[in-house]
Amino acid sequence: MEGKGNQIRLTAGEIAQLWIQYLNDSASICVLSYFLEKAEDEEIKPLIQFSLELSQSHIQKITTILTEEKNVVPYGFSIKEDVDLTAPRLYSDGFVLNFLNQMAKVGLTSYAGSVSASVRDDIKTYYMDCLTETMNLYKKSTDLLLSKGLFFRSPSMPNLEKVEFVKKQWFILDVFGEKRPLIAAEVDHLFANLQRNALGVATLTGFSQVAQNKDVKQFFLKGLEIGNKHIKLFRAKLEESKLPAPMGWDSEITNSTSYTFSDKLMMFFTSGLISLSVGFYGTATSQSPRGDIGAMYNRLSMEVQMYSEDGANIMIKNGWLEQPPMASDRDELVRRKN
Repeated sequence: MEGKGNQIRLTAGEIAQLWIQYLNDSASICVLSYFLEKAEDEEIKPLIQFSLELSQSHIQKITTILTEEKNVVPYGFSIKEDVDLTAPRLYSDGFVLNFLNQMAKVGLTSYAGSVSASVRDDIKTYYMDCLTETMNLYKKSTDLLLSKGLFFRSPSMPNLEKVEFVKKQWFILDVFGEKRPLIAAEVDHLFANLQRNALGVATLTGFSQVAQNKDVKQFFLKGLEIGNKHIKLFRAKLEESKLPAPMGWDSEITNSTSYTFSDKLMMFFTSGLISLSVGFYGTATSQSPRGDIGAMYNRLSMEVQMYSEDGANIMIKNGWLEQPPMASDRDELVRRKN
């Protein structure tokens, strides 16, 4: 029985989730504060404010939990160090609305994982509250995208008229180059991954314009090449089945080249996008029985992971990569004692 007087220590899973969420929310506060400062659409402004308040609330709660547990609070990011709120507009309000919607989708997945990784009652309750808040954000952002005609729906499929069972290996393997039509799960993943890459390309376009460090700028430009290549591949798979593909967000980026976000903050966000891509590609692979599609995702996932290593090296070189909680190095402790 858990009680106030005998609080059970945090598990590795709980600490890991709290630590990364603190970094994510402290970074989000910087970005959302800038978006709010530049927003002109009176319908989108309240949603940015709502998102910002959620991140601020999370930071306060996580700080309290870690402090009570005598754990150091991550350094994270701050408005003072990592964003210039007076910088010119970099992204349109439409882009920001879509950004909030996609981040809400990601939050639904990550918070569900955090709930399942939590054992202590107060931590479980906290993440269940986060999940409820994020569901609210997702609904509000989706409704607003729909009302503004900015929501890209996944393609529709014909109605099933009868139950059928797979009778040939052709369902999985290509036979003499023949490919069966895409199943619903494959369509959904191709569409969603194309959409996420389009948003990522737009994000990196803005980042590359305002990056200060030469290595960082080159890293973003390489990311643009990778993202555009992945978009073409996903689009081609959809077009093979005569299915529509979502448009990009390139036109929603301004021509500003003024310092806006710190290179450290932009590298952190890009690393997060890379990690998400690996996870989404893995899920798509497991739910795409057609051999050529699974092979494509595996190949692209490896490319993204190699790109991730380049980013980690830049962050380490510049002292931007905050070390996550680690297990004790017992061998080092023994050597130190002697």
